[in-house]
Amino acid sequence: MDIRTKSKIRNRLNRIYKKTLTEDWIDELCEFIDERKNKTPRNRPGWDEKQVFLITYGDVIKQKGEAPLKTLHRFALDRLKGMISTIHILPFFPYSSDDGFSVEDFYAVNPELGGWDDIEKLEEDFILMADLVANHASSIGVWFRQFKEGKAPGKDYFFVPPVDFDVSNVIRPRSSPLLTPVETAQGPKEVWTTFSSDQVDLDYANPELLKEMLNVFLFYMEKGIRVVRLDAIAFLWKASGTSCMHEHETHEIVSLFRDVMDYCYPGALLLTETNVPHRENITYFGLGDEAHLIYQFALPPLILHALHTGNGSYLTHWAKELSDPRRGTTYLNFTSSHDGIGVRPLEGIMPDDEKLPMIEKLKEFGARVTTRQLGDKHVPYEINVTYFDALKGTKEGIDEYQVKRFLLSQTIMLSLQGVPAFYFLNLFGLPNDYEGLKETGVNRSINRRKFTLEEINSLLEDYPQHSAILAELNKRTGIRRNMIAFSPETQQLVIDLGNEFFCVLRKTVHMEDSVVCLYNLTNQKQSVMLPAGLMEFCRDVLTWELLNPDSIELKPYQSLWLRTRFML
Repeated sequence: MDIRTKSKIRNRLNRIYKKTLTEDWIDELCEFIDERKNKTPRNRPGWDEKQVFLITYGDVIKQKGEAPLKTLHRFALDRLKGMISTIHILPFFPYSSDDGFSVEDFYAVNPELGGWDDIEKLEEDFILMADLVANHASSIGVWFRQFKEGKAPGKDYFFVPPVDFDVSNVIRPRSSPLLTPVETAQGPKEVWTTFSSDQVDLDYANPELLKEMLNVFLFYMEKGIRVVRLDAIAFLWKASGTSCMHEHETHEIVSLFRDVMDYCYPGALLLTETNVPHRENITYFGLGDEAHLIYQFALPPLILHALHTGNGSYLTHWAKELSDPRRGTTYLNFTSSHDGIGVRPLEGIMPDDEKLPMIEKLKEFGARVTTRQLGDKHVPYEINVTYFDALKGTKEGIDEYQVKRFLLSQTIMLSLQGVPAFYFLNLFGLPNDYEGLKETGVNRSINRRKFTLEEINSLLEDYPQHSAILAELNKRTGIRRNMIAFSPETQQLVIDLGNEFFCVLRKTVHMEDSVVCLYNLTNQKQSVMLPAGLMEFCRDVLTWELLNPDSIELKPYQSLWLRTRFML
């Protein structure tokens, strides 16, 4: 290992562990990392206008007699090749709850999905993203069994707060108990459980645990993973009397993962999952030395609010305040995921008297609401609903514009600075899964429907609405992939044209390559005039219609991607 990298790693460790580690331990860790350096470098995944992510479960599609990962691979090649560049397979490890996020064995593929050979085959055709479920492990997993039995290495891997640990300021993402009692070979103990009693928090104050997770991290990349998502990373470090979120040790650990990735697998990408208020979320860019990619967690509820109210003022204000990411970092844009639509990211952006009526209206559209504990109250944490059904109406109720609203929402996401990501169900515009919800009793199941191959093919062949949504998203994604204006490196300028509209200029060095993205957020026809001097004439590349920028008419929920006269 070169001196510079070794020095960076030593400094990170000294800041995390307050210089309590011996030089011998640090040297051994550096040798351990050096031994795992990739010997066959691959091309950088990188990002440009052609990059589009898919978020999916490994068993979202099943066919009798075939491993689901094989079925997913075949479906993606048949239906999505050319549209999707990167597939995020949600945790595909043996697990005990939370649809994969309570990992029993970090080194194994769930045999019900397939094996590592199926992962490696997928990697031949798509860039792959996987989760490092860094904060916790299953209560019935390998390590926790060792913890209860007092056996190495797991006996020291989990966080047991001392009796005088002050939890009064801890921020909770759930309403379940923070501490869970367990019986161990050493007697009863209380373990820290941020998310559920089955998801026991790991103890990063133990440097051996950190080394273990670095080994898992490098193992995934050895298997062909080139984008690693650090799940629930904000909760990693616990300190008495604090919120136990975003601690400086947590940021140093994220930077350490980045240092190790850059050294061993240059070109691989690190994504942090921090479903928190926007101002906290963006701190995980660090000084350009933490995450390469950060989710735009505020985007899904902001688009939703704009389309529910026909008022884009909050979306416009938030987008205007966004700063251009440092070079080498960017945003991951999405409208929903397997978890639903978080509302905490709206803190500091939208007042409760705007947010809460929207949540109440969504309940009329079939949504469920998951809460978290805040003092002695339970307050909304996330809305559980498919994004398609969240848009079946407005604050006035259900209407006939569901498909148009949904396509508009996805098109806004495609046009913003960063890399776009579709959740699998959003590719087709699918409704709430009430059967799944009834079966599990878990709110999130409403947005986690899975299919047989026959069902998904029937959906696309026999239901014109869903096949038309996929076709239109494929078309718009294809247009995006061939326009440099949509590169994450291209500047984004927000143009305020009034509450009825959302408008961004993706401004390139050569103005003729720039694009004005204009959206009607209402269920009424709207007329608008673009700012003087922006463009003399323009063409909408979505329809190829020629328009006069001094007088543009938009149909309800219409999207326009406007190029200048130089491209006519």
